[in-house]
Amino acid sequence: MMAAGGNRIGRKDAQGMQELVSQYIREMKLSAGFNRQRVFEAWDAVSGASRYTVDRFFRDGMLYCTISSSVVRNQLYFQRDVLLAKMNEYLDNDEMFVRDAKGGPVIRNLILK
Repeated sequence: MMAAGGNRIGRKDAQGMQELVSQYIREMKLSAGFNRQRVFEAWDAVSGASRYTVDRFFRDGMLYCTISSSVVRNQLYFQRDVLLAKMNEYLDNDEMFVRDAKGGPVIRNLILK
């Protein structure tokens, strides 16, 4: 395989497919949209309220979720801290999630409407 500039890539320069995909996502500046989808996936997997979730919005560490059922919204409200911890753990274990250099929790606050 030829690399940019006509140099041949040796075995010691080879990278795994996952690293290549992550690098491509960063270089093409796709990580914000990709990460947003991963955050929504974490919400669906952890909360168990995906069928009651009408709308979701994520920006600056804040996840806003509009819930159609007031009963479900109230139950989720009292579980916010646990949900935040589990969603961040889910994203920490997600190999495709592209982390920034800042570190810390990805989702810092959960707003239920």
